[in-house]
This record gives sequence, C-alpha cells and structure tokens, in this order.
Amino acid sequence: MKRNRLTLAVGIGTAAMLALTACSGSSGDSGDGDVTLKMVESLTNPARTEVLRGLLDTFEQENPGITVELVSPPTEQADKTIQQMLQSGKGVDVLEVRDITVGPFSNNGWLYDMAGDLEDWDGWDALTENAQAAALTDGASYFVPYGFYGLSLFYRTDLVEAAGFDGPPHSWEDLLEQASAIQNPAENVYGYAFRGGTNGNTNVVAAVEAYLVDDLDPANAFLLKDGSTIFSAPEAQDAADDYFALFEQASPPSAVSWGYPEMVAGFTNGSTAFLLQDPEVIATVQASSLTDDQWDTAPLLVGPTGKAAQPLAVAGWGVAEASEHTEEAVALVQFLSSVEPATEFAQANSLVPIITDAADDEFYSTGPWTSYVTMTENPDTYVNVQQPRGVSWWTEWVQKADQDVQSVLLGNMTTSELLASWDAFWTDKYATEQD
Repeated sequence: MKRNRLTLAVGIGTAAMLALTACSGSSGDSGDGDVTLKMVESLTNPARTEVLRGLLDTFEQENPGITVELVSPPTEQADKTIQQMLQSGKGVDVLEVRDITVGPFSNNGWLYDMAGDLEDWDGWDALTENAQAAALTDGASYFVPYGFYGLSLFYRTDLVEAAGFDGPPHSWEDLLEQASAIQNPAENVYGYAFRGGTNGNTNVVAAVEAYLVDDLDPANAFLLKDGSTIFSAPEAQDAADDYFALFEQASPPSAVSWGYPEMVAGFTNGSTAFLLQDPEVIATVQASSLTDDQWDTAPLLVGPTGKAAQPLAVAGWGVAEASEHTEEAVALVQFLSSVEPATEFAQANSLVPIITDAADDEFYSTGPWTSYVTMTENPDTYVNVQQPRGVSWWTEWVQKADQDVQSVLLGNMTTSELLASWDAFWTDKYATEQD
C-alpha cells in the first residue's frame, strides 16, 4: 500500500484538477463559506475506512474550503442507516451505493442522476467496459463503481494438508468432504465458516446456480432458460441439501447467526478452514495473524457438470438527490473514481479494479489473486451471470430469504419447503410485474 500511496502522491494532479474545476463552477451551493460534505460508507471495516479517509484527506488538500465528514456505520446496519438518512432528506451528500440498494434507492428518488456530469468527465475513458456498463444503465447513472466483487474460496493450506488432501476443494461436494474431515470441535477447529445470519441466502443461491449453470439464463441467473425459477429445478434440491449439510457436519454451532464479520473472524482467527467470500477479504486476512503459508484462495466451487456461475457484484459512490452541494459531491465521486485514487482503493481492498490499466499490474497476478485470474481466463468454466439485484423487491427478497435460511438451520423448515417458498416468491413477483 505504501507503493500505491507514493504513486498517488505523484499522479494525483489530474484527478485533483477535475475536482477543482467542478467545484469552482458551483452555482452558489457553497456560498461565501466552507462546504461540508457528509459521506456514508456501507461495507465498513477499520482498514478500509483508513484508506478511504486518506483519500478524502487528499481531496480536501486539493480543494480548500471543502471538508468531508466520513460516517462509517457497522456493516450489518449500514444499509438501513443509509436508507433512513435518504428518507429524511438530510445528513448525507455522498454515499456508498450497492447493486442490491441502487434499485430501491433510485426508485424512491433518493439518488442524483450523474449521467450529465459524466459526459464530459475526462476519467470516463480510463474505466473498464464493465465499470462503464455498471455506471450507466438505461441512460441514468446513480453511482460510479469503485470495484467489483466475485466469490472465491479461502482455505487453510495447513489444515487441508494435515487432513490428507492434496489441494483445496474443486466442487461443492469436495468442500463437504474436506470440511467434514477437518472438523474437530474438541480442538476448536471447524471445517466451514457458514453464513447463517445476514445475507446468508447468497451462498445458498451460489450453490444452486452451480448445480444448474448449464440451464441458467445468464441475463437473469434466478431464472432458467425456459423461464421458470432456478428454485423449481430438481437439481436445486441436491444443491440445497449439500449446502445445508455443511452446517450440520462441518460448521461451529454459533454460525447459525454468523454474518460477514463473524465469518471472516472465524477464518482469520484460525478456527475455520474454509470461507466463501469476496476478494476484499484478502486484505483482511493478510493483516491477520495467519502467515502466507497458512492460507490461500481457490476458484469458486463448481457443480456436478464441472462449472460454476460467477455473478460479479458491484458497488460504488453515488450522490444523494437531496444534497445541497451537488457539484462538490459529484466532484468527490469523480476524484475517487479517477485513476490513482481508484487503483489505490481497489488494491488496498482487494477488489477487481475499475481502471483498465490496473489489471496489468503484478498485484493482480500473484498470491491469493491467482484464483481470480484463473476464473477470468476460463469463462467457459466460471460463467459470468447477472442476478436481478436491481428489482424493486430485492430488499424484501433478502429479508425473506435470510429468515427462511434461519428457519432451516433451526429445524423449523425443510430444504424442500425453502425452495418451494422461494420459487413461489419469484414466480409471483414476475407474474405481477407482467400484469
């Protein structure tokens, strides 16, 4: 990160000038006094906040008269906190917008459309095609991505070897086998960091999509090519049974309520051998007590046909519609999305970068990043798909699905009942939308 900070210091001039130009053209938002922008992040962790604060400090230095207050709510409550701020119409100028929040936030008119501001922005051409596509949808731009998230398997190399395996699991069935073999509660060693709490539905869906990858609609991976939902297929039952067996046979009992922080902590403190997570966790593990020879990453687990569905998740920076300092807020988003700041943020947080040239950096072709390179270089095996995260009912879906996962874990619902409920939910939603 020190090397990137030096790069930032040398090359920041262009991005800073963009911000200065935008702010100097303010139509009176700042008046004769200073402007204070309030910025709220969602996926909070201490190391990430420190990097972001450093970038904001640089922005402030290059833009005298502008102060950025960074609000960092706990991750589990962050999106609700942001929603409450947006509903109130005050307290936020710049915010973290995710693919799972952009739909409801924009549908409620809470996000400012930056499309016009990005037309003449010099930083646009430096973005990857994926970043441009994510930033501009149906002519509107409610956020500029700061990076992409894609699942991979984090694993303890020492525990895998000690259990007699030659390498990490390749398939979901391999994961169940290895995690069950490693499980040793008497020694406080468990096989898998199961996600039973917030967003626990996501890993269930990942397994189901892997078992059905050949029949998925790649434009909407919650549907099959025949238009029915993925939860209605017989293969979904096999996937769900295998996935929930990980909890019964290879996870700590406390994982019934684990969300993102607990899962990552379980892996970094050495109590769990496997963790399915996004690349941002790489930086967290590197900063933990685990040594480089104790862990690594492997590609996303495949299903019975030897393939996996990889839905690239995305998040970025947006501007609140109710902001009284729109021009300054847009300037901050453009600054954070420019080459040097965006590259530093992506590397420090182990994100798939938004800057085209950043992908050629050695940073992304060595160590734990090699699994992502493998997936990128083998698109026929690790198939990129899109999930319907922008639908207006996505938040409702997440809440329902997480409750259902809890019900299965507590013995109050069977996996077949869960799948039937999920199939009915999505079938009804799409039928209502077409009426």
